Order: sequence, then C-alpha cells, then structure tokens
Amino acid sequence: MDVEALQRTESAFALSNGHIGLRGTLEEAEPRGLPGTYLNGFYEQHELPYAESGYGYPEAGQTVINVTDGKIIRLLVEDEPLDMRYGSADEHDRVLDFRKGTLTRETEWSSPTGRRVRVRTERLVSFTQRAVAAIRYEVEPLDGELQLVVQSDLLANEPIESDTSDPRVAAALESPLVSEIAHAEDYQAVLVHRARESGLRVAAAMDHKIEVSDGIRTRIHAEDDLARLTVAVDVPKGGRLRITKFLAYGWSAQRSIPALRAQVEAALAGARQTTWKGLLAEQRTFLDDFWASADIEIEGDPELQQAVRFGLFHLLQAGARGESRAIAGKGLTGPGYDGHAFWDTESFVLPALTYTMPDAARDALRWRHSTLDKAKERAQQLGLRGAAFPWRSINGAECSAYWPAGTAAFHVSADISDAVLRYVGATNDADFEREYGTEILLETARLWLSLGHHDRRGGFRIDGVTGPDEYSAVADNNVYTNLMARRNLLGAADACERHADVAGKFGVDEAELRSWRDAANAMVVPYDEDLGVHPQSEGFTEHVDWDFAGTDAAHYPLLLHYPYFDLYRKQVVKQADLVLALHLCGDSFTPEEKARDFAYYEARTVRDSSLSAGTQAVIAAEVGQLELAYDYLAEAALTDLHDVHNNVRNGLHMASLAGAWLGTIAGFGGMRDHGGKLTFAPRLPAQLERLTFRLCFRGTRFQVGIDHEQATYHTIEGDPISLSHHGEEFTVTAEPVSRPIPAIEPGERPAQPPGRAPVRRDPERVKRRLR
Repeated sequence: MDVEALQRTESAFALSNGHIGLRGTLEEAEPRGLPGTYLNGFYEQHELPYAESGYGYPEAGQTVINVTDGKIIRLLVEDEPLDMRYGSADEHDRVLDFRKGTLTRETEWSSPTGRRVRVRTERLVSFTQRAVAAIRYEVEPLDGELQLVVQSDLLANEPIESDTSDPRVAAALESPLVSEIAHAEDYQAVLVHRARESGLRVAAAMDHKIEVSDGIRTRIHAEDDLARLTVAVDVPKGGRLRITKFLAYGWSAQRSIPALRAQVEAALAGARQTTWKGLLAEQRTFLDDFWASADIEIEGDPELQQAVRFGLFHLLQAGARGESRAIAGKGLTGPGYDGHAFWDTESFVLPALTYTMPDAARDALRWRHSTLDKAKERAQQLGLRGAAFPWRSINGAECSAYWPAGTAAFHVSADISDAVLRYVGATNDADFEREYGTEILLETARLWLSLGHHDRRGGFRIDGVTGPDEYSAVADNNVYTNLMARRNLLGAADACERHADVAGKFGVDEAELRSWRDAANAMVVPYDEDLGVHPQSEGFTEHVDWDFAGTDAAHYPLLLHYPYFDLYRKQVVKQADLVLALHLCGDSFTPEEKARDFAYYEARTVRDSSLSAGTQAVIAAEVGQLELAYDYLAEAALTDLHDVHNNVRNGLHMASLAGAWLGTIAGFGGMRDHGGKLTFAPRLPAQLERLTFRLCFRGTRFQVGIDHEQATYHTIEGDPISLSHHGEEFTVTAEPVSRPIPAIEPGERPAQPPGRAPVRRDPERVKRRLR
C-alpha cells in the first residue's frame, strides 16, 4: 500500500450525494492524508484579511468545516491495532464502483506478531435517502481463533492540518464545533454540535447491526466530541464478525436541538428498516437510471473511457441531492477553495447536469435564486441596480477578499442567467421559469444596464470589469462579458414577455424592456482589424507579449512567481476567456474568426487553471484540430487522476471533470444549444474508433453514435425530437437515422507557449502501460 498516496486517493474515492460528503479515508482512521466529512452548506465564519480596508470590501469569510466523522471503525487483533504502516498488507484493493455507487475494500493483513486477518468493507452515501450513509465491515481470521475488538466512533473536532496562511482562518478551523448534546444507548448514539461563529447546528447519529456466532460483549458511551461502540468477540478460523454501521446527518440554522436530534434518529430508523441490502438495491436502481441517460462510451482509449466515467460519477455525486444548495468547486470531496461555489458551477458543471440529470441543475439554480436578496444587497452596496452575484460563496454572500478578481468579475451574473436560459431551453420547464428563472434574469439584466453605458457613438460599453482570465483584470469591454451580458439582456426581455404578470410584480415596464434590447443590440464587441482577431478586452492586443521563452518551467503557475501588476499589463492568459466566448457565444462569430482567434490565443494561454483544457478541447475540435482537441480532452479528464496541478489532496476539480464531458460532447460531438436549439457537428480524431453518448432533451432520452464516416441518432425513451447535424435539420425517432460527417481542412496546428503544450496522447502506449 502506498501510504504517501492516501491524500490523493482519499479525494478520488470520496462518496457523496450532494448533501453528505465522505472522503475516502480508511475505516481505521489512520494512516490518513486529510480526513473529511462535509455537509453541503455547513460552514464556519471568520473575518477576511485586509492590510488596508476599503468601502465595499466583503467583511466576513466562510469556510467549509469537517463535521462529525462517522466513518471510523477501528480494529484490534489480539490487542494489536490494524494500522497499514505496521505489519504487512499481503493484499490490498479498493474499488470505486460507478454502477453500484459504493467504495469497496479487501485487505489481507498480517500483524507485527504474525496474526492474519482478511478485512472486507463496503460503504455508500445514499442517493435515495438523503441523510443516510452506511458501512459494511467484515473481519475474518485466516489462521485460527482470534480475539477481535472493534471500536465504532462518531468523532467531532478531529485534528486536521490546515494549509491556510491566515491565522484567523486557522483559528476558525481549530475545534470549530461546540458540543450541545451527547447520548448513547444500546447500539445507537447521537452527537449534536453548533459551529462556534456561524451558529449553524449539526447532528450526527449512528446505529449498528452486529452479526457473529456467539460470545459478543459490547459497551457504548458518549462524551462531548466522541461516541463509541466497542464490540469484543472471539472468532474462530472460518468464522466472521460482520458489522453494519448506519449513519445519519442533518444541519440547520434554525431548528432546535430536540428537532435536529429527532430528524437524524428518524433517518436512522428508515435506514434500518430499509436494511443494508435494501440500500444497495436502491443505490443500483438510481444509478441504472442515471447511466441510461448519461453514459459515454469511448472506443480506442480505455484510460480515457474510465476517466470520463469517473468524472460523470463525481458530477452526479456533487449535485444529485444538493436540493437547493450550492455545488462547490470541489464538490464535497475536500476542503479546497474553502468549500466555495464559483461561476464555473453554472458554466461548466450545470451544462453537463442539464443534459444528463436536469433535476439536479434545477435545484442548483434554485439555490442561486434563494440568494437573490444577498445579490441585490451587494449590487446596492456597489451603487448598482439589480443583482450582483458573488465570485465565491457558500451562503450567497461575497467572500472574495481580492476585488479585482472577485467583485469586478461581474460576468458571474451573466453565467448564472445563461444557465437559467439553457435549463429552460433544454427542459421547457415553464413552472421553473415563472417561479425562479424570470426573476433571476430580470434582476441581472438590471445590473448590466446600470453597470454599462451608451457611449457618444451609441455603442453600449461595459467598462472596468474582469473576465474569466485571471491574469487580466479591470478591463474595458471584455468580449466574453459583453456577449454574455447581451444574451442575458435579450433573454430577460423575452422571459418577461412570456410571463408579463411576473414582470409586472417586479415593476418591469415596456420602457425597461426596450432599454434592455437597445443595450443588447448596441453592445460593443471589440475587434482588431490589423490582426484579424478579437482582443480579449479592449486594447489587449496592444499589450506587450509575455516573455514566454524567458520563463523558467518551474515558474508556473505564474501567479506564484510574478506580481499581478506584471501579469495584468501583458498578453498572457491564465485560462480560456475569449476562447470560452467562442464556445458559449459561438453564434456571434464566423468559422473563420473562430480559427484565427483560437490560433492567436493558443500562443498566449498557459493553462494555469484546471478550467481551461476542456474549453480548448471544444474549440480545437470545432476548427478541425482534432488531435490537439484529443490531447486537451485527456488533460481535462485526467487532471485529478494524474494530479496534474498537484492539489488533488484538497479535493477534485468539479469544473475540470465537467470540462471532460464538454470536451467529449461539445468537442467531438459538436453539440451546441444556442437559442435553445440542439445542434451537432461531430468529428472524431484518428486515435479514437467510436464515440457513443446519451443525453436528455425536453423529456426525451436519446443516443448519438459517431465513427469516422457518419453519426447515428435515435431516441431511447420519449417523444421524437428535432435536431441538426452539420446544419441539416432532421427529426430523431426510435428508428436510427445516420448522417455523413463532412471533411474539414484544419490547417497548421496552432503553437502554444514554450513548454505549455498539452502532452501528446498515444493511446497504444497507454494500452501497453495499462496491460
């Protein structure tokens, strides 16, 4: 066993349902990399650090905290604790099963004195019973009768190393939970705590089913931060000790101690009634339904196949049962980014969920709607109208202490509106649009009208904003921001006309609708006539180029080795910005403009962000650079499995996992959804033999199969749907229909900055390595 790799595998083996997240630590709790049990939306509060404060700076930060750990099941074999650092592990296998939704483990361990046992475990976080997790723990002596002692814990305020350099954050994370109740009887226990500063209350409960022949002795007790069931038994060779541990979690900002305790005890009773086998069956049924509408099959690269399914599974885990909570940048797989949600939820994760599990996308957007009051307060604080959604947050309040990359990134509000428009277009969910979507759209439209202005030539400008690229800031007329704002303004006007009563409720009149459309139609979109490309923002192409040739490879990422002042005034791109506009607002560019823009920004993009590779894969495929797209897709899909950015310890990158879905479906599948219409322009690289994927659209599940000659479409379930293939509109039914794939002349492969090209992917070499 590679103990050093634990901090990475704990993230990869994390289980979640969008409400509860359990990192993949070993049941024995040690050795460990970074233990973690998270509840979506549960956080501690702390002051934000400023050397010098200023008007409008956010004052309070929020940090996800490790709540009560119920995964712990310690084992002593004739008084020797099972610890993988001692004795020897003759066999040790762990499997994350995407079909069953479980993490299994089989370990054959010899103690330092030679006593051998086989331990089999299986755990799940239930997709069907939102508050429930469960663990099956089985021990078998291999040589003769052994005395086994098992200690099953609930442990709060688990000591954890913090990476933060801010002492106030470290202090907030040191024993953040205050005990309010600890109770234990029979095989059941419950602990209730509250967060010291935020005041949020959390309850955790456990119950057990013990299966063994005879001679069992048990003891249970509870104290402030620990509840423990101890089981002692002599087990003969060929016998087994099997313990099923049921866990339940709940939290609230308002509910009383008795109410929260009752909630988790009721969840435990439901889990016991369902039984372990019942929970497994429910999990499998849920996942069978998901894969029926979401699976992707890649022929020709088995490692990429596994990585793409790995990403889909973790996206499902991040959003399945969030139910009006945020989807954080790391999901519930680790404490990275302090557990905050960013704009990449709407721009990367939600497109994948919209077309595979639309209910999860709807719930994430309902969370944004629930934070509208905070977004409106923030806009008012900034002297603006409408709603200014936060750059990063857990509860909807802005938590970014660095305003050039936080507050100034107003594109977040357009990204959220874009996700609303996409969801409504993909589902025809008129109830959602009436109750939630229209209000989001109209309040963000008001933001753009107050943030921008008409210049003396009549153009509508949006000045002093930051786009997706974090190596540029506070620029004028960022193309991505302006185009997304235009879509926001037009979409809001259309929604208000469809729901005139909702518009009237919020005081939207004909004059305001007209002003939105006027601003959208007059939106400034900079273009450099000399170079024949779009500047990322006004004047960007006039900046001096970064000295890429003179930059040491060890000095990436640049933000850790150079001042932002230097980055901001030069042509260097951290992550796709203008290229993201080519994807999400592709109907605003000609094919020739896309090819020139892509080549120009390839030479300046260093991909110091995990967000970039997926988008670059999409546009590389569109302009015919299929091998380059393949390389970028592999980078996005393998970002976490290969720990490309050396930070998987803190959790998986949800947006990069979603970027792998986008690189596959929007890249090689050529899918676009401009104006609510679904179109495809598929092409495959030579390295892949075939690509098959499934999607949901307006209640219909359908499948697309692509090879080098043609694409075949058919519905799996639901009504016929209208699609487009390389510009040809047609109707898809249960009867497969095939369309030819036209050839494309890609031109010369674009160059990247020295040392920043993606790794060239050779599937045959990968296959040999895997064998």
